[in-house]
Amino acid sequence: MELAIIIAVIVIALGFDYTNGFHDAANAIATSVSTRALTTRVALLLAAVMNFVGAFLGQGVANTVGSVITPPDGSHGLVVVMAALLGAISWNLITWRFGLPSSSSHALIGGLVGAALASGSLVQWNAIEDKVLIPMVLSPLVGFALTFLVMVAIVHIFRRGNPRKVNRGFKLAQTLSAAAMALGHGLQDAQKTMGVMFLALVTGGYAAADEGLPVWVILSAATAISLGTYSGGWRIMRTLGRRIIHLDPPRAFASQSVAAGVLYTTAYVFQAPISTTHTITSAVMGAGATRRFNAVRWGVAGNIVTAWVLTLPGAGAVAALCYGVAHFLIEVVF
Repeated sequence: MELAIIIAVIVIALGFDYTNGFHDAANAIATSVSTRALTTRVALLLAAVMNFVGAFLGQGVANTVGSVITPPDGSHGLVVVMAALLGAISWNLITWRFGLPSSSSHALIGGLVGAALASGSLVQWNAIEDKVLIPMVLSPLVGFALTFLVMVAIVHIFRRGNPRKVNRGFKLAQTLSAAAMALGHGLQDAQKTMGVMFLALVTGGYAAADEGLPVWVILSAATAISLGTYSGGWRIMRTLGRRIIHLDPPRAFASQSVAAGVLYTTAYVFQAPISTTHTITSAVMGAGATRRFNAVRWGVAGNIVTAWVLTLPGAGAVAALCYGVAHFLIEVVF
């Protein structure tokens, strides 16, 4: 029974990774597609490849995610992890249905906490405060402010340039910034799934907590998120690429470059599982605010922020419900 539950948890984790890919595909490519720097298919292929590569570039974020809760050993702990994943997947699908770029990362964290609380498992609140809540607040603020400053610098440097040539140059540069953003997404988000998969292996007694991640875990997570990315997230892409603000190539380049830098810094320096969605969305807003403050459609931005605020408790509540159902079916009935 335990082995069957572990296999089920791994499959569900890869399913979450796949939904993460199509849910967050817009993060890396929406700005490039909206400015016509890249065609949609080329952008998706680029994002998928770079997501795959990024998944192999570190394990710090995976270790953090795997330490957020301490479920009991055995089948009961595996049910907790399964419920957390089901809650996160459900929340991803709900927000995807309404075209809201909410955070898959925070859906996963919320799912873990919700399932842990419902089951009476230990929640590492210090880790959540230091590695989740503080970065959750700071990363969008940093993304907004840095992109605003970078865009001000770009406007000043190219103020006498030919607009057509400047736009053409930044369209070419967007290929690099989109690749950098997709690499950062793989570095951050694929690791989160790896962390949950490894947590399941440790809980089931198939791995020790002080071991490194097995190669098959890294490879399978990288493959799932890449396939999900290539399938695309058209609803969210429209929101991020056009409904917040109509971006020109310089602003799109600034948004992607700053967001990528924030992703790399938090992954390597702080090992914090931040939201790629929050980071790129706030960067887009920062770039748009340099045009004029009311150029940003703040009503749409407000809806996005509402989804952000609701993600942790919403995914947690769904995960708690999933735990009740899974506990009854697996541990009571069978």
